[in-house]
Amino acid sequence: MTEPTASVNPAPAPSGIAAAAARLAALAVERADSLGGHAGEEAARRSRQLRDHLVGHVLPRANSLDAPLLVLLFGPTGAGKSSLLNALAGFAASEVGVLRPTTREVVVVARPGDRATLLGEGMALAALAGDRLRFTESEDVPEGIALVDSPDVDSIEHANRELTDRLAEAADLGIFVTTATRYADRVPWEVLTRARDRGLPLVVVINRMPPDASDQATVREDVARLLTDAGVQMETLDVVSIPEGALDPSMDALDRAAVASIRERIDDLGADRDARRELAARALAGSLAGIAPLAERVADDLEHEAIEADALRRSAAHAFQSEAAALRESLAGGTFLRAEALRQWQAFVGADEITRFFSSGIGKLRGTLSAMVRGMPRAPVAEVRDDTLADLVTLARSHAAEAARRTATTWSEERSTRELVAEDASLWSTSPGFDAALRARLDEWIAGIGEDVQQSGKSKRLLAKGASIGVNATGVGVMVATFVHSGGITGAELGVAAGTAFLNQKLLEALFGEAAMVEMIGRARTNLAEAIDASFDEELRRYELLVPEGAALRALATRLRGAAGEVGALQPDALRAGADAARAGTDA
Repeated sequence: MTEPTASVNPAPAPSGIAAAAARLAALAVERADSLGGHAGEEAARRSRQLRDHLVGHVLPRANSLDAPLLVLLFGPTGAGKSSLLNALAGFAASEVGVLRPTTREVVVVARPGDRATLLGEGMALAALAGDRLRFTESEDVPEGIALVDSPDVDSIEHANRELTDRLAEAADLGIFVTTATRYADRVPWEVLTRARDRGLPLVVVINRMPPDASDQATVREDVARLLTDAGVQMETLDVVSIPEGALDPSMDALDRAAVASIRERIDDLGADRDARRELAARALAGSLAGIAPLAERVADDLEHEAIEADALRRSAAHAFQSEAAALRESLAGGTFLRAEALRQWQAFVGADEITRFFSSGIGKLRGTLSAMVRGMPRAPVAEVRDDTLADLVTLARSHAAEAARRTATTWSEERSTRELVAEDASLWSTSPGFDAALRARLDEWIAGIGEDVQQSGKSKRLLAKGASIGVNATGVGVMVATFVHSGGITGAELGVAAGTAFLNQKLLEALFGEAAMVEMIGRARTNLAEAIDASFDEELRRYELLVPEGAALRALATRLRGAAGEVGALQPDALRAGADAARAGTDA
């Protein structure tokens, strides 16, 4: 006889378990939600397993030992799970057919009064099954019990297999259904191994047993051997045999007499709230004991990924830093400058009016300033500036593209990033906005030179007033000086470049003095290097965003281990909670 639950106060596990489990669950969710290509398939599976177990079973059960028990039927294709569910429910709750896999939905059968609890916030079924859940209400189902028919564990449809794995993490009692001919199939045993690891109470059903008694004994002995080899404790396990042909054709179910022992156990749980609480506490304690090993494996995965992530980031950083250094070396020699731009600037700084200017000295010219202004030639400011910046952008793009190619080539050979670079062709070259971003920085650089020219020329009223040579022209002179200089030029470069460097340097010396000129050119070179590095760092960032930081992965691993240890230490509290809840029910 079942009893109503309306007047019963829920029996929670100790608050420390719920709080500790919540902390660990938050870390498990953080890990699972951040999975990317850097995590291998097995590592990703373990991370989702930990998350699903904590969110689907540990947290709900820690919050209430009185929530309905989830009795999960699982097994390989065609083993008879749905037929068993129908027999236990007493009606055709789950479809049975020859099409495999027949069960594509999660079929849940429970009492009407348990629906709100089972599908409430924080409970496993709604979160795990989502729109694939079909809920059937029945007054014939025992109190506090939810029968769950899962998709086949060996389904060729990955979504089915994944959903069953997740449901196995949420169950309080597992009923593994297999057959006398398929009990040794490998895939179902992977789920059984996980059930063992998380301490899930189990019932094993061997369907379609042969009629011969000796054959039955052989199958049972072999099943017992496999279970023992898998580390399942046989003394805590029920093994139920169902003969071949034991069917109830009236509702596509197994014969109710053949499953009487299973039905009796479920009926007993429904009639005894204390027994349900004890089973819930035992399942919770088993879960807590199994969390630490799983969390340790997840933490190990994180540390291995941290090593890989660091190596990937180093390879990308080296490619971009070395190409940026090569670019700076090319710029220092000035060999990228167009000969035409150099000729134009040489023509300006070599004009008679300009050479008279710096050969006479500023001190002598102050008295004849107005005459000089009228006689100055037009400086090719825009032409030289635009040509130089365009060539600089082109050269920078070629080096950045080479860095991208080197990075993509290296990453294409690594497991964790192979698919990333295969699917995104843009990773093999510069980003679409590279030219515009660098040009904006170079424009700021030129503007900064102009401000430096004005600041440096304040003590010389000649420049401060914008007279004679002019701030813009002088700024271009400083720009040219950052690329070409009179020292170190050899061979064919001696022509235009050497002449331009010599005359340009003389002009700047005349305007600012040698010391101030050297300082100003030095600042311009430093600022240019910073602008280039900023653009290359921006390109590098595209790759860094694809790979987590190794330090962050290690920190998460450390936090996971700490939280898992805290949860594992609370296992005895869970067992005591079940006993206390049972005593409280008896006293009531």
